[in-house]
Amino acid sequence: MERSCLAVILAAGESTRMKSSMSKVLHPVAGRAMIAHVMQAVAGAGVSSAALVVGRDADKVADAARGAGVSVEPYLQKERLGTGNAVLAARVAIESGYDDVLIAYGDVPLLTSETLNKARQALTDNVDVVVIGFHTDKPTGYGRLLVENGELVAIREEKDATEEERKVTWCNSGLMAINGRRALDLLTRIGNNNAKGEYYLTDVVEIARSLGGKAIAIDAPETELTGCNNRAELAYIEKLWQERARHQFMIDGVSMIAPETVFLSWDTKIGQDALIEPNVVIGPGVTIESGAVIHAFSHLEGAHVSGGAAVGPYARLRPGANLAANSKVGNFCEVKKAEIGEGAKVNHLTYIGDAFVGAGSNIGAGTITCNYDGINKHETHIGKNAFVGSNSSLVAPVTIGDDAYVASGSVITDDVPADALAFGRARQEVKEGRASALRARAQAIKDAKKKALIS
Repeated sequence: MERSCLAVILAAGESTRMKSSMSKVLHPVAGRAMIAHVMQAVAGAGVSSAALVVGRDADKVADAARGAGVSVEPYLQKERLGTGNAVLAARVAIESGYDDVLIAYGDVPLLTSETLNKARQALTDNVDVVVIGFHTDKPTGYGRLLVENGELVAIREEKDATEEERKVTWCNSGLMAINGRRALDLLTRIGNNNAKGEYYLTDVVEIARSLGGKAIAIDAPETELTGCNNRAELAYIEKLWQERARHQFMIDGVSMIAPETVFLSWDTKIGQDALIEPNVVIGPGVTIESGAVIHAFSHLEGAHVSGGAAVGPYARLRPGANLAANSKVGNFCEVKKAEIGEGAKVNHLTYIGDAFVGAGSNIGAGTITCNYDGINKHETHIGKNAFVGSNSSLVAPVTIGDDAYVASGSVITDDVPADALAFGRARQEVKEGRASALRARAQAIKDAKKKALIS
């Protein structure tokens, strides 16, 4: 849409019911602050500027809201006198003049751009106020949308509704769009002649109609408009977000054996024909390319898994892990800030950190890159087609050349040239008959201790 639009985002809640030391809208859904989800939806609706009405943690909330490509200006809500008063905290922004004004809430992270665009589009039909509502079979507690001849005539709070009005199942979400050229006039006419002495944004519907304007309601899915007030609702929103994201990935060609056990992040990218097995947790910053397999009980964060690569089961990829095509990181392995080359294998019980593993190399079970000296991190570089035997410790900084071979059980502290064989262990010695002598000695010590306790 070519029309200019301002979004007024109400995010000044005190987190009283969240029982939290931080603002409610900073609590994460899918690894991202709720307010950031809202801003993503706002950006997708063609909004150029956002007036963020803030309270506690004002600077942190404003920082979390930035980054979606929308210009964000915070406005402090000094008094808590109702939603109408909260919107007018951004009066300066509204006065700047926009074609459309969207009003949304920072604790509704499942909101989509499609719904906001639908509200904006409705304003173009000579409408002054568009209220976003939802249908529910449990309307108790919500304001009812009262519609006559296709127009919204009022929003009736339950305590003020008649028995007949309480039967209405179309409810108010609190989100709305207002004709920007009339928004300030309508908002400033809201009064506080009610039991609480507060300024209710919902009154703007009847005010617009009293001035000859038109108000309508549009519908959106109830789940999309779910707000968050406590930790239980936060968990429910997380559940809804995950279900929506999993469903979309599967529609796009990703296989999930038990999707309800897979947890995604807001920025997860998974290619067509990838397979995600049960009980996989994917943190922020993960890309899984087409044809990759993530086996059960694996945890990924800040990692890139190329096509045909396999991870797990029971593997952990930490930030900076980059697996090339057809590579493998197997069971009970951990990779951090490391490149695993094409076709390379890190099969089991291994830690690879601050490292480069060349194409075709094989890292044996129990291998450790000793990358930290207590102060600094150092890099291990393993060339292509190298073989590192099981239970080896590679003390960085160290380089293992192409086609080199490290014997099992070695501690490698010096560089190993290409095509060389390195032993880093003591020579084995065998003492005939010493085993029985050692057992006899150990038994004597045990008997002496027992005798001392008895005496």
